[in-house]
Amino acid sequence: MHQPILTDVVILLGVSIVVVYLSHRARLPPVVGFLITGVLLGPHGLGVVQGVDEVELLAEIGVILVLFSVGLEFSLAELLRMKRAVLLGGSVQVLGVVAVTFGLLRMAGVTGSQAFFLGLIASLSSTAVVIRLLQSRAELDAPHGRLGLAILVYQDLMIVPMMLLIPVLGGMQGSFGGALAGFALKAAVVLAAVLLLARAVVPRLLRAIVRTRSRDLFLLSIVAMCLATAWGAAEAGLSLALGAFLAGLIVSESDYSVQALSDILPFRDLFASFFFISIGMLLDVGLVASEPAGVLALVTGVLLVKGIVAGAAALVLRTSLATAVLSGVALSQVGEFSFVLARNGLAEGLLSSEAYRWFLVVAVASIGVTPFLMAAGPRLARALSSLPLPQWVRVGGLSPLPHGGGDTPPTSDHVVVIGFGLNGRNVASAARVAGVPVVAIDMNPTIVAAARTEGVPILFGDATQRPMLEHLRVGTARVAVVAISDAAATRMITAQLRDLAPGCRIIARTRHLSEVEPLRDAGADVVIPEELETSVEIVARLLGVYLVPRREIEAFLAELRAGGYEMLRTAASTSLSLSDLGGSLTDVEITTLRVREGGSIVGHRLADTDLRRLYGVSVLAIRRGEETIPNPGGDSVVEAGDALVVLGLAEEISAASALFGGEADPPGA
Repeated sequence: MHQPILTDVVILLGVSIVVVYLSHRARLPPVVGFLITGVLLGPHGLGVVQGVDEVELLAEIGVILVLFSVGLEFSLAELLRMKRAVLLGGSVQVLGVVAVTFGLLRMAGVTGSQAFFLGLIASLSSTAVVIRLLQSRAELDAPHGRLGLAILVYQDLMIVPMMLLIPVLGGMQGSFGGALAGFALKAAVVLAAVLLLARAVVPRLLRAIVRTRSRDLFLLSIVAMCLATAWGAAEAGLSLALGAFLAGLIVSESDYSVQALSDILPFRDLFASFFFISIGMLLDVGLVASEPAGVLALVTGVLLVKGIVAGAAALVLRTSLATAVLSGVALSQVGEFSFVLARNGLAEGLLSSEAYRWFLVVAVASIGVTPFLMAAGPRLARALSSLPLPQWVRVGGLSPLPHGGGDTPPTSDHVVVIGFGLNGRNVASAARVAGVPVVAIDMNPTIVAAARTEGVPILFGDATQRPMLEHLRVGTARVAVVAISDAAATRMITAQLRDLAPGCRIIARTRHLSEVEPLRDAGADVVIPEELETSVEIVARLLGVYLVPRREIEAFLAELRAGGYEMLRTAASTSLSLSDLGGSLTDVEITTLRVREGGSIVGHRLADTDLRRLYGVSVLAIRRGEETIPNPGGDSVVEAGDALVVLGLAEEISAASALFGGEADPPGA
């Protein structure tokens, strides 16, 4: 049977492939390609796709999955640590945009209720767009990424009170206070349920599901939890997006969040593409063509107002100017939930049909330029940070060192650790054990406070700022270790370090191999990519299983690190004949033989058993209780309960096992 929705989906996917491919060739973000697809195929373009409502339904699923995946990468504890950024930063941003928009529109002659309503619409940013772009740019863990997420969470919480205000602004009867109290009660119940599910129910349920070893059951359960929690939150008066985010937080408290994220990603990316396409379908090309100056002026005004207010909210939180600029740029567009508010406002008479038409154009255009604004954000941040502004504006919250570490950083020959996560903490610990003076810096105030209680000399601040690096006295440091997860910030810090400290040895950590060359170009002496080191460890373990000599393994790994993955691609050219060595040992096993009571070998010296001559089996070690005897001599006496680690062919070990009173344990036991 012919299904129109299937026809529309096939057309959308087919055209998307072509447009996104062309966008990739033109070095444009994929989001732009999806928006162009929507403009081309939507009712204001060629009108090819008729089932706009069905596409919007698919888009809603995409928003749910995007927010669910973000929740998976967070935790309840982390969200609670961000409460100041959520409440204070979010309040300043939302109320600031409403106030500025209201004032400007009142000056233009718009009525008070309509001006206030348009301020509410303008205050919301696009959660799906911002999160997707931050993820694609690997900036979700950056200071501006986390701050942006905190403000977006607050905006999602404010959607319901805004919806409750619409009938009041439209002149309908109703108690806003009573409705708001009911919403607060529902929200409290939902959050209590989230805590209960995250701590007591979901981890046990997932543990039982995982024990079945059924991947299909696991995936079905994860999707069901995501959609059910989103639906439950929507029924309670919250937004679907917020419900999906809470669902991700619930699952993130279990041990299976990483697997859940990997299973969800393909579906998330597919359905998220429909969201961007549906947004593109709303753009009225005819209005843009007939009133280009008016559209440009309104879009510019919205971007400036929202960007400046969001940046001010970041400065209120005592972030650096660079973080404030990047946060402002990321939150400057109009959000997807603004469309929901606008539709309801249209029904209540707060918007005319013509005003609604202009709103759609401005909103879609602001979303369309967001990828380009975020790409230009770092250059704008550097330019503004170079202006002669007060230090508290440029650097943000500059905290002194703890009393135990002195009032100033070490003067020379010290180690500067930038980022105090797991890697930074290990580096600082090693330096202190070795008696090397060290000073650290991090943007997370909780981490800084905890480190200070341990006596670690650490600053709170943004290391992308030159004054902060100067305060750390990097010019006289011997080594600087950059151990943060933000790729763009790592490049900026490395370049600043090289400029300030030509003689300092810079060691940078990054996640991906593709970042190695840009960091070397920026001035790093050593770049350690995590994905390469993971592969190196796997290779080392693999060659160890095949008994390749340790020196040859180390030599091969040294070449591997020096040449990146090139050696794995051209293994035949390496000077080491590792494949020949491994091939000659494929039948050799290293296993454990347990000595049982009554075994004929009990009480005898190894020399007397003559295992090597009679059976071809060599004893590598003896495990006796908690003690391990490596390379035992011929005088070692075998006792009942011993575990002998032996080397030999499988059939030889099997024949020798009769002397031990039992069978050989499996390899690795």
